Amino acid sequence: MKSRLRVCLIVEGSYPYVTGGVGAWVHQLIQNLPGFDFLVFSISPKANQSLHYKFPENVLGHKDVVIMETRKSGRLFRRKKLFDEIRIMHERFESGDLPSIDTVAHMLPGGYFLHDDAVRNQTGWEMLTSGNQSRNPAYPFSDYFWAWNSSHLMIFNILGTEMPDADVYHAISTGYAGLAASMARIKKNRPFLLTEHGLYHKEREMEIKRTRYVKGYQRDMWIGIYNTLSRISYRYADKIISLFEANRRKQVELGAPQGKTMVIPNGIDIESFSSIRKQKKPGFHIGLIGRVVPIKDIKTYIIASKIILDLIPEVNFYCIGPTDEDEAYFEECKILVDNLRLAEKFVFTGKQRVADYYSFLDILMLTSIREAQPLVILEAFCSGVLVVSTNVGNVPELLNYDERFLSPPKDPDQLARKVKYIYDNYDGLSARIAQNRNKVIKFYNRHNVFGRYGELYAGNSPEYKIRGNGQ
Repeated sequence: MKSRLRVCLIVEGSYPYVTGGVGAWVHQLIQNLPGFDFLVFSISPKANQSLHYKFPENVLGHKDVVIMETRKSGRLFRRKKLFDEIRIMHERFESGDLPSIDTVAHMLPGGYFLHDDAVRNQTGWEMLTSGNQSRNPAYPFSDYFWAWNSSHLMIFNILGTEMPDADVYHAISTGYAGLAASMARIKKNRPFLLTEHGLYHKEREMEIKRTRYVKGYQRDMWIGIYNTLSRISYRYADKIISLFEANRRKQVELGAPQGKTMVIPNGIDIESFSSIRKQKKPGFHIGLIGRVVPIKDIKTYIIASKIILDLIPEVNFYCIGPTDEDEAYFEECKILVDNLRLAEKFVFTGKQRVADYYSFLDILMLTSIREAQPLVILEAFCSGVLVVSTNVGNVPELLNYDERFLSPPKDPDQLARKVKYIYDNYDGLSARIAQNRNKVIKFYNRHNVFGRYGELYAGNSPEYKIRGNGQ
């Protein structure tokens, strides 16, 4: 009798340590596929983080790799051929080519970490110094070395880590998660599925360009590395999944083979959210549901709240979600609330049962500077709540490209005007509320969405016959 199929989920910087967003999606995926066993392979920035999710019973194990941790190799072997191969591969990467990493992957034994040898081996040291001379002549070698050290340490940690045995490897982003899945695809000859909620390397590129600490060639090097990691993931993935069509097209533009790509949207618990009983409270109530972190741009929400309050005196505001992920940013947000004299009207609730708020919210506001396909919009629609949002990711499509409800990012005046329009015309928008709910029920039922992943895992999808799972 064949044992249950085992799926290794590879997650970077999220589950099981960060709530909401991708973390919530991974947890729901596992819960909704009880017929499969899962192993969680997490890639983390630091050790000993607190678990924010309790693993379901079908999670058989969890392995966490601290990506910035310096690790020593547990075995010795002849390295000259390996470094000669790495040099050839590196030269091809730098020329814009995308060479196969199969040979290097097979030459690397599990538990061997390249970091120390890369600067002690003659070939490795020559690659490092010549790279500095040709690409970094305006800055000290020490700057180049430490930038190279940080970036390559993370790559070496992934390359040297032994992956758990599984029938399918499912990475929830490109980047280091995609690299780990690519290595498993090569060394274990098992299928690799890739799901991108956003476009990982584009998000990292935005972060790099915004920071003042990365400059000159260091900036170009980091951007180039993330771009290359995405291209490697696209090359070795058996199937490349995005949440919506616009992102699928961008994946193809960035090198994903079109025949591998497909769209599977987000999904929510239709039964739970459609059954929420509306309990109108006195006044007018606006909520933002999300983590208090810069990418959600809570500060713009706070500034918009001040403008809205001047227009709608009876309004109350809620920021509903965890506040402990970026404590410094949370403190700045609280100071802004106080400085704008909003304390009596604005509440940071912390992590809550969101259904309790959907029952009385009049508007859900989303002020993010970057999103993929926000679950909170689907939840709000299904709960009968109107949405005002920045026009990021798949949001315009979800809101039917209706400019009455969309605003550019970082524009609190526009957001406030959209809210005032809804306030003035609320009774006339009942048909829109019904349309929103019907769309979510038809297209975004999580049982159907996660069922498609189950078909891919089992090899029963008409779109994709899975390979290498012993069937």
